[in-house]
Amino acid sequence: MPIAPLALDAVILAGGRSARLGGVSKATLVLAGTTLLGHAVQAAAGAGVRRIVVVGPTIGSLPADILTCREDPPFAGPAAAIACGLGALAAASPAEVACEPCHVLVLACDMPLAAGAVAILRAALPAAVAAGRRGVMASTSAGERQFLLGIYDTDELKSAARGLQAKGRLVDGSVRSLLANLDVQLVTVPSEYTADVDTWADAAAGGIAGAHGSEAGQECHGPNNPGGDT
Repeated sequence: MPIAPLALDAVILAGGRSARLGGVSKATLVLAGTTLLGHAVQAAAGAGVRRIVVVGPTIGSLPADILTCREDPPFAGPAAAIACGLGALAAASPAEVACEPCHVLVLACDMPLAAGAVAILRAALPAAVAAGRRGVMASTSAGERQFLLGIYDTDELKSAARGLQAKGRLVDGSVRSLLANLDVQLVTVPSEYTADVDTWADAAAGGIAGAHGSEAGQECHGPNNPGGDT
């Protein structure tokens, strides 16, 4: 069955402290010749997104069609980072791409196999919307919600961010406080798709190597060029 033409953007979170990795950015870790940020960008591109914004520090160079921003202050938490990404998308949106409804993929860059889950979520979105839900969120078989692996209604997500901001809780706010009350359909995905990299043990278990340094940004591909290294 063809996927309904719902407009979709992407916010990729790449700005955490990586404390358990000794401060080494997760975005620069490498799996199969591509950085974790590159894998996240490819996952978003594979879902047919219109625009991608990467929220985090400058890491190498990114294709010109990818937006970037940084939450203020830096390391203000995932809720603030998502709000920053939404703001960057809105600022870059010409009137001709306005749509109703619009959706946004929210994806943390530390899940190297998330592309499989993103494809499942994208395929599930039209039916969820038709059933009256406003988005979809990945869930494990044990029912654990994956807040940073979901496709959300853009207007609903913006409203949630404004609500936290009005309460003074956006900066250093938890992702749960921003996303837990959104009207989403939970979609169970294989556990390997949601496995994240928090420690060097996680990295070693997943065959993930250290950063390429200056090469990291060269392996990210935009929505119009999603291919990886060959």
